[in-house]
Amino acid sequence: MSGEPNYEKEFSGSARIGKVMGGMEQIVLKPEDLSSPVAFQMALSRIMEAAMKIAETGGPKPRYVAEVRFVDDLGNNVVFAVDLGEQVPPFSKDKVKARIIVELFDIEDEEV
Repeated sequence: MSGEPNYEKEFSGSARIGKVMGGMEQIVLKPEDLSSPVAFQMALSRIMEAAMKIAETGGPKPRYVAEVRFVDDLGNNVVFAVDLGEQVPPFSKDKVKARIIVELFDIEDEEV
């Protein structure tokens, strides 16, 4: 992004620090996977297949993430993850404060 933002908003939230197994991002359970017993069985098969592929590539590597939560201006709960890398993050607790900064820019020959 070049130049100064046209608008900036800051939110306060919280984050939970934890460890996940790298490569497991593709293993996702969706709401429609719980719609019927058959859909659930298909989801389990998909998850098992992804886990087998991960095992074949040498297994998952642990990564640290922060699950960040805040409430937006319309009252919606927003949750997203921040990858903190493979090293233990320098926090004394697993629950920390978060500051979320949103900057809005004019589009200059860039696709959104």
